[in-house]
Amino acid sequence: MIKSLETIESLQYELRKSDAVLVYFSHEACNVCKVLKPKVHELLTSKFPAMKMLYADVEKHPDIAGQYRVFAVPSLLVFFAGQESFRFSRNLSIAELEQRVRRPYSMMFDM
Repeated sequence: MIKSLETIESLQYELRKSDAVLVYFSHEACNVCKVLKPKVHELLTSKFPAMKMLYADVEKHPDIAGQYRVFAVPSLLVFFAGQESFRFSRNLSIAELEQRVRRPYSMMFDM
């Protein structure tokens, strides 16, 4: 399930509560984002089930995007233990996302 963010505080709460979080920044008018979002969700569900996926609409909540310096969509921020580990913006490969997340994820969850 993808949780939609409404406030910066809700994002900060999720980052404190969860060990692994991916935040998907987008807006409703982005057609690339609409195609990519279910693919990212499927990757997390199948390969990284302990990682939580959050959605931030940059048009409805520009304060969240601004706080995390997101100026283009789609942008994905990957957090481990509350710290930003990776950032992907605009051009994104699902294979590259999987490759970059695999090692820190396995170190955290496959002990």
